[in-house]
Amino acid sequence: MSKIKILWADDEIDSLKPQIMFLEAKGYQIVAVTNGYDAIEECKEQHFDVVFLDESMPGITGLETLSSIKTINSAVPIVMITKNEAENIMESAIGAQITDYLIKPVNPHQILLTLKKIIDSQRLVSAATTSAYQQEFMKIFSQIQASSDYHDWVELYKKLIFWELELENNQADEMKEILANQKEEANNEFCKFIGKNYIDWIQGRKQAPTMSHTLFKNKIFPKLQEGVSNFVILIDNLRFDQWKVIQPIISECFRFIQEETFFSILPSSTHYSRNAIFAGMMPLDIEKNFPQFWKNDVDEGGKNLHEADFLEEQLNRNHINKKHRYLKITNNHDGNALVDNILNLTNNDLNVIVYNFVDMLSHARTEMEVLKELASDEAAYRSITRSWFIHSPLWQALRRLEDRPVNIIITTDHGTVRVQRASKVIGDRETTTNLRYKHGRNLQYNAKDVLEFRRPADAKLPTPNVSSTFIFAKEDLFFAYPNNYNYYVNYFRNTFQHGGISLEEMIIPIVQFSNK
Repeated sequence: MSKIKILWADDEIDSLKPQIMFLEAKGYQIVAVTNGYDAIEECKEQHFDVVFLDESMPGITGLETLSSIKTINSAVPIVMITKNEAENIMESAIGAQITDYLIKPVNPHQILLTLKKIIDSQRLVSAATTSAYQQEFMKIFSQIQASSDYHDWVELYKKLIFWELELENNQADEMKEILANQKEEANNEFCKFIGKNYIDWIQGRKQAPTMSHTLFKNKIFPKLQEGVSNFVILIDNLRFDQWKVIQPIISECFRFIQEETFFSILPSSTHYSRNAIFAGMMPLDIEKNFPQFWKNDVDEGGKNLHEADFLEEQLNRNHINKKHRYLKITNNHDGNALVDNILNLTNNDLNVIVYNFVDMLSHARTEMEVLKELASDEAAYRSITRSWFIHSPLWQALRRLEDRPVNIIITTDHGTVRVQRASKVIGDRETTTNLRYKHGRNLQYNAKDVLEFRRPADAKLPTPNVSSTFIFAKEDLFFAYPNNYNYYVNYFRNTFQHGGISLEEMIIPIVQFSNK
């Protein structure tokens, strides 16, 4: 079993050498720092199982450091160590949901007892109270206005999701409404940011984040490990917040290594983003290099039938010579077969598994009233996702790998957004029917509601005909035709859709685990 890794932040760290040596002799790994800034940077660079945090340090206090660390990793247990027994200090620390606190001076056996209590119980403590979010409100507001590059937007989105989950746990309805307004404002600004930068990213004129077509090259190939079986699991349509509610389940059985994000290309849909992931190319390049495989939206037949072919070619192109297998799980029968066969797959160097469920859930929710009731909003949608995962064949299969030397990478192709507002679009018969993006000739639309690509090739998108225009819905908008307008607006409002521009659709997770 890997050593438990502890971060210990104290400005008097030299005086704690006896305690540190005692813990190291017990098999714990200690990283020691002398201030809150270094503690935050260490948490950004590596994963810790426990953090010991001095309350009184120069620079930023222990409570301020605690808040920043929890934003980076909300699940990490934090023990506050202080010589100050003032009631307000303890109330603030407990209100921030520390796992435990100790009063200085601490002896080695106190520390050991606290560690055993934390590690044995495997508690993942939800952080943040209503008052804590109120303190963060202006910081988030300022960050929305100041975010100028994709790193800023990733950090802001993670912070919004962090608070969304924490306020949900605290049943703070009034604060949840305020946060929803901040999230709406963030999406408005994010759409402007994408409009200003997307073409430049695709054309290489600006430094781009890792996107669908560079995911394997930038984020997956470097993570493949020698001497173990690597499992890359792509759960379709998995939003970042949905990932966060299944993370604690996986962390109980596997060792969390790293959580990153990447950006879905546009359209943020399975047809485009997932083919780009496996081909390592933008859709226009796929069409040019694999005309026998690529299908446009209006073409008949499945649009994602050649992922295995794309993966094979990408592995060869990048000189990745590994024994590998590609599997797509589309129903419960296939899922049960995966459970039965998962141990045999450990004979391969690389296994890539596409697991289709969340996308089917979002489509079924649109069509079935009972699912609309069960997944009425984001919190309920997360809850269903969590319940599915716990009872899914996928989790059963992963549990069989628990004692095997494996490297597990979990990711997705795009997310979804709950649409609320309709935007009218007029087009001819060749116009596509998608709710969050469309392409066709002579489209008529409200320009402020969309990002338009009049020259799709600039965005590396195929053009079924010379005069095709692509448009993408912003924020929580969806497209509706004038015919039977009210019926379709009522039918699709409050459903989860994908293909357009939003934080939820475009900023998505890639996470790495190993066996403990």
